[in-house]
Amino acid sequence: MARNFELLFDSLGHFGRYQAWVYFASVFQAISCGIHYLASVFLAVTPKFVCSPPGNVTGVLIDNSSTSRIEDAWTLWTSTESYILVQLGNGEVWELNQCSRFKREDTLEFTYAYSSNKMDFPCTDGFIYDQSKWQSTIVTEWDLVCQREWLAKLTQPTFMLGVLFGAVIFGDIADRMGRRNIMWFTSTGQFIFGIAVAFTFDYISFVIVRFLLAMVSSGYLVVVFVYVTEYIGIKARTWASMQVHAFFAVGIMVVALVGYLSPTWWVYQIGLSITTLPFVLCCWMLPETPFWLLTEGRFEEAQKVINTMARWNKVSTPCKISELCSVQDGLVSSRTGDNDNSPVKKHNILDLFRNWHIAKRTITIWLVWFTGSLGYYVFSLSSVNLGGSEYLNLFLIGVVELPAYVIACIGMEKLGRRNTLIPFLISSAVICAVVMLIPQDFSILIIVANMAGKFAIGVAFGLTYLYTAELYPTVARSLAVGSGSMICRVGSVVAPFCVYLSSVWIFMPQLIVGVIAFVSGLLTLMLPETLGKPLTNTWEEAAELDRHVNKKNSSEKSVPVQGDAAMDKIEMLSQERHGLDA
Repeated sequence: MARNFELLFDSLGHFGRYQAWVYFASVFQAISCGIHYLASVFLAVTPKFVCSPPGNVTGVLIDNSSTSRIEDAWTLWTSTESYILVQLGNGEVWELNQCSRFKREDTLEFTYAYSSNKMDFPCTDGFIYDQSKWQSTIVTEWDLVCQREWLAKLTQPTFMLGVLFGAVIFGDIADRMGRRNIMWFTSTGQFIFGIAVAFTFDYISFVIVRFLLAMVSSGYLVVVFVYVTEYIGIKARTWASMQVHAFFAVGIMVVALVGYLSPTWWVYQIGLSITTLPFVLCCWMLPETPFWLLTEGRFEEAQKVINTMARWNKVSTPCKISELCSVQDGLVSSRTGDNDNSPVKKHNILDLFRNWHIAKRTITIWLVWFTGSLGYYVFSLSSVNLGGSEYLNLFLIGVVELPAYVIACIGMEKLGRRNTLIPFLISSAVICAVVMLIPQDFSILIIVANMAGKFAIGVAFGLTYLYTAELYPTVARSLAVGSGSMICRVGSVVAPFCVYLSSVWIFMPQLIVGVIAFVSGLLTLMLPETLGKPLTNTWEEAAELDRHVNKKNSSEKSVPVQGDAAMDKIEMLSQERHGLDA
């Protein structure tokens, strides 16, 4: 049924004034999604710290430098392997380390070098933190250091787990209750839960509220993608849907700016949450999509939306629902026959492994999904550890995404899907290798290389949605895109743990991403090119893509605007929407 509803755009315009208003109003909230996805980079920062001494400090000594307060000694303490020596008001001398402290038995000499006896004590008096850059973070708020350090490292993975659940739950509910209702709920939820995070009283409540925030953020991002594709015609849909990710990248830039301006974690969280408050106040004005109204049989409401679109787009004679339905019935009768009532076979995940060729295709495209998500978040999260200004680094990580999506669109249309995907996967792997070869003193070169890696993986990740949909027949297209999206979420959950491996070896994240990206690029060589080829409807037709991968005339099979091939293209995009909901 959705096929011929696409004819609406031939009458109303593919991206008129009304669609432009709906598009920019709805995708504005995607900025908030980007904000909350990367907010933890400054929420869970661990500044310099040492055990707190058991009394008032009268003198501080580090190597040959002395001061009267520990707060003034952080600039002198350049290595966590060394200790801070303090003298208390009662004459005791203590060596303060990060997770332990030692009391010297000989207190006559206050010198850094010491070889006599000393007693080990745990950090029962808490910790002292360097507040020169961050006045407070969740680490300093709840002492998430030493034996509790793993709790701080779980902050981002638990958020990404909420992202996975949110994508599954809200994508399904949006099909049942409508896109607009879920956008209202999730956008309001982002504001409420975002503010609530700042007022959590302990670590457990913080993680729970952040998990709920992740669910609604992910839910909005999935549903808004469906929403805009149902309002925009096929001629502008690829570019418009791709640029939704650009607004997500703007959210990353907002994180860097607010983090720079707000050194206190709860102020920082509130600042991030109120950024998109204007959308929450006016999101009730957004209409339901005519696609969903039509599939639910609410024809009068759909006609009102169509009439509004026609008035905004200055179309004098808007399309009538009754005309679309009559055309729909005629085409269905001519294609399937009046007496064809055969049931549609339901497919499951095993159908993606029905034979060796399809299984090989599925494994490869799943690996590409995983690589794209893993690389995206590894480059983003690790950018604050590259040296220099962590705020500027994160801001640039968001900036490089903007041209990446433009290049992805141009590459898909001019070079093809596979021919764009392969070089950018391989180049991201090469860039990871280059990062490992650059000396640590050349921080600017490391930052530039990291930005290049994020650009390359952004291009590859951006075109994976459409390419996956084109590789599978209509009967399993939704399943293929939906399963790939789930693998993508797994990659986002794994990414923070990959970044934490930098404590084992500073270049371990780049090594992992580089190897996986290189393998993905090589395996992608086995996938067929889909540019200019008609979409497949059966498994047999999908298998033919491999046999005709090298034929020159494939580029001549352009998809016309009208006719059966165009209808197939429309059906693919419709299936892709529901696949993302899964």
